[in-house]
Formats: sequence, C-alpha cells, structure tokens
Amino acid sequence: MDSALLISPALGIFVGLLMGLTGAGGGILSVPLLVFALHMNMVDASPVSLSAIALAASVGALIGLKNHLLRYKAAMFMAIFGVILSPVGFWLANRIPNGPLLLLFSGALFYSALNQYRQARKAALGMPEPPRAPPPCLINPSIGKFYWNIPCARALALTGGLAGFLSGLLGVGGGFIIIPALMRYTNLPAQSIIVTSLGVQALISSGSVIFAASTGNFHFIVAAPFSLGALAGLLMGLAISKKLSGPKLQQLFAVMVFGVAISLTIKGIHAL
Repeated sequence: MDSALLISPALGIFVGLLMGLTGAGGGILSVPLLVFALHMNMVDASPVSLSAIALAASVGALIGLKNHLLRYKAAMFMAIFGVILSPVGFWLANRIPNGPLLLLFSGALFYSALNQYRQARKAALGMPEPPRAPPPCLINPSIGKFYWNIPCARALALTGGLAGFLSGLLGVGGGFIIIPALMRYTNLPAQSIIVTSLGVQALISSGSVIFAASTGNFHFIVAAPFSLGALAGLLMGLAISKKLSGPKLQQLFAVMVFGVAISLTIKGIHAL
C-alpha cells in the first residue's frame, strides 16, 4: 500500500495530462495503468479510475461552461440514462472473472484506438467529411439551443445509456462512445462536443463512484492521490494543449492505446 501511495499520484498525473492533450481520451488508460502498475484487478481498479475521471472531467466541464461551450441540458439528459445503467454494468462486472473482463476492456481499447487514429488521419490529411443527411440533433442558430425531437432524444438517451453501462462494467468515462456519437448525431462544433462529453462523463462517473462506495468496493487510499494527480495533470495538459495538441499527437496516442490493448489482451488470455 505504501508503494501505491507513491505510484498512484504519478499515474494520475500521466492520465490527466493525456486527458488535457487529447480531449478527454486519456481517461481510457486509467484502468490499464492501475492493473499493470499497481497489480489491481479490474473490479477494484474501475472505481479508482472513475474517481479520477469524475474529478478531472468535472473541472474540464466547468471550464467549458464558463466559456459557453458546454451543452449542459444535453449532458444532463444523457447522464440520466448513464447513471441508471451504470449499476447494471457494475453488477455484471462483479460476476465476470477477471480474465474475460480484461479481454472485454482490450476490445474497447482496440475500438477506441482505431476510431481515434482514423479521425486523426483524416484531419492530418485535410480529408473533408463525406456528405451526410442532417443529424437528428440540430442547433437552432437564433437561440443557440437544440431543436428537441424524438429522434434526437432517442439518440442521446442510447448514447448516455451505453456510456453508463460501460462505465460500470469497465471503469471508463465513456468518452470514446460519447464523442463519436455527438459527432454523428449533432452539428455541434468540435470544442463543444469535447466539453459536453466531459460533462456527461463527470456526471456518470460520479454516480458510478457513489454506487461503488455504497457497496464497499472503493479503495479511497489509492483513489484520492490518483484523482488529485489526474486533476493536476489535466490542468497542465490544458495549459500546453495549444502548443502540442493536433492530429499527429492524436495518432501517437492512438498507437499507444493500441499497444496497451495488445498487452491487456495477453494478460487477459493468461488469466483465463
């Protein structure tokens, strides 16, 4: 436990730094880092990861709210369904052996890495997005708010629900689900999508942590320094993101996630 107190803040700083530089994507590496560095199992690592995501994402969302980028009504609407389904994922995680759970997580990492690399490659090459039908969630330019309708509500509810379920099951914030979904279902600008995703992650992760703590499955001694480190890393990442962020960095991060996914797959197979 003494080594955990020394290592967990450094791990948190690294995760927060990636979150600040990559637009919330770094949070998905929280669980693998805790598994490899602190030798935690998935069920124990997940709430610790979510506590860091909750704290860091909350600060990022508040900064976005101050800058009028956060679509807080959409974020709260999505989070309602996420908070409802998060305990279902947590319940299921406690009934799946660690090996298969590691393989499930590695699958999520592969998906995230491939999706992020593809998007970053398009941006680096200046490839335009293909023509598409108008998304269901459109911003009314005169008032700056969504036109709410059934297709829009359904798309956001399903996205929030899936993000919440995966939050409870795997200990992820869900940004790798929320960001592509907002890109597909809305016409929000990129910065607003990232900040709104942070808002959803903050609410869902907070709910997941509260549920985990209520069941007694929350290691506060590890979570506190890890979360504070993630917050410090996030602030550092945001401060230098204008100089270092960009498609090339996104591609590098995607390759890193892909490498972690391979390592986690090997560990999961050995645990079977």
